[in-house]
Amino acid sequence: MDPVTIATPLHARSARVAAALAAAGIPGEVRQLADSTRTAAEAAAALGCEIGAIANSLVFVSDGEPVLVLTSGRHRVDTAALAARWGRGPLRRATPEQVREATGQVIGGVAPTGHPRSLPTVVDQALADYPRVWAAAGTPHTVFPTTAEELLRLTGGTVLPVGP
Repeated sequence: MDPVTIATPLHARSARVAAALAAAGIPGEVRQLADSTRTAAEAAAALGCEIGAIANSLVFVSDGEPVLVLTSGRHRVDTAALAARWGRGPLRRATPEQVREATGQVIGGVAPTGHPRSLPTVVDQALADYPRVWAAAGTPHTVFPTTAEELLRLTGGTVLPVGP
């Protein structure tokens, strides 16, 4: 099923994401949806896909710096297990202000790219279970289709399980 899109110019944050995708050779086009994609459940409903095919972009703080975790919407991040697997100090959820400072984007619309600088990133290995995944594109109403492999290439991230 194709999502219901609306034809309006992209928000500046989403335009940055689209430019970053194009620069990386990622073919997924940024789409602006009529429905919110702020949560994985909302995104899956708007896109007509499984919740696990939603690539949530979550910002944490570890070892004094922001880090990005791209996780499948089908589960939550086990911060202690992920920190140990990743070889980092404890992971704590970033505040809304820290998210905006690190990414230039707001919670509910954080994309895996288009940030002021690249962030250390983990790509959930569970995203590889889906031939197409959807990621936010800078706002709670914009998304783009991609693959786990493209997310890895786009972010220079590390593939790890993020659940328990």
